[in-house]
Amino acid sequence: MTARAYHTLMNMLRAAAMLGVVACGTRARAQDASGPLTPPPEHDVHRVANTQPAEAAPELPPAEIVKAFAAKEEQYAHVRPTYTYKKTIKLTEYDHNGQAAGELYLEVEGQADSSGRVLEHVTAKPEPTLRYLDIQQRDLLTAARLPSYPLAASQLNKYELKYIGQEKVDEIDCYIFEAKPKLLERANALFNGVVWVDKHYLEVVKTYGRWVTDLGTLKAADLPFVNFETYRENVDGKYWFPDYARSDDYLHLKDVGEVPVRLVIKWTNFKAPGAVPPATQGGPGGASPATAPSAAPPPAKPQ
Repeated sequence: MTARAYHTLMNMLRAAAMLGVVACGTRARAQDASGPLTPPPEHDVHRVANTQPAEAAPELPPAEIVKAFAAKEEQYAHVRPTYTYKKTIKLTEYDHNGQAAGELYLEVEGQADSSGRVLEHVTAKPEPTLRYLDIQQRDLLTAARLPSYPLAASQLNKYELKYIGQEKVDEIDCYIFEAKPKLLERANALFNGVVWVDKHYLEVVKTYGRWVTDLGTLKAADLPFVNFETYRENVDGKYWFPDYARSDDYLHLKDVGEVPVRLVIKWTNFKAPGAVPPATQGGPGGASPATAPSAAPPPAKPQ
């Protein structure tokens, strides 16, 4: 991929909530590496416009697909808050050569209190090495609290959903739907983006987009991150929980210029209330869970 093509890709991703974006290609789970980052994987990116005709019709009517996955989203939305977990949050600044220049890293545990509610506690915070961002721990924690299930059955009447095609997420064949709020609200943020739905089990395995209110895009403090690509894993053989989310953007600094930054959130060690779940061996019926993309660097400078 040429530098120009890569810059174009990143700019399109940043505008995804307005244009709708589908990024395809098989991806390996991201690995945190020190030193220079590897080149980005190849992508085939196209815009999804309201006037663009849908690809080949799905095997099921789109309304039936939506009804099926929304019912499961409703179930997962009720179950997920009862599970404990571990979470890591890493904010990285990059120099103009694509190398990590500074970092803020937190380890968090979601633990159940005496009433059974799962609350987050910071368990580790190495000394930060950030050069440009002056960010409080609470702001980073806020940025990492992403809503998980926007298209649960009880929320569907707030959205316009459009079937836009099919593709693989790793080895899972998926339907793709674009979701847009019908009417923005003040009190509740709504999802604007794209979801990938397992064709066989009719479960959402990946999302990409942002959260918006009538006041604009939801984000934390002075952090620029708005669009998140979120992958899920199968837990206990019956639930799909987010396990990896990433957002790439830029800091616009008067004296420095544009600094590429990345936020990566990972969830691990999910445990059911009062029990340790068995190791997951793929999705329901042995389907492989969706995995996160390779950790490609942000471009040195957007075009």
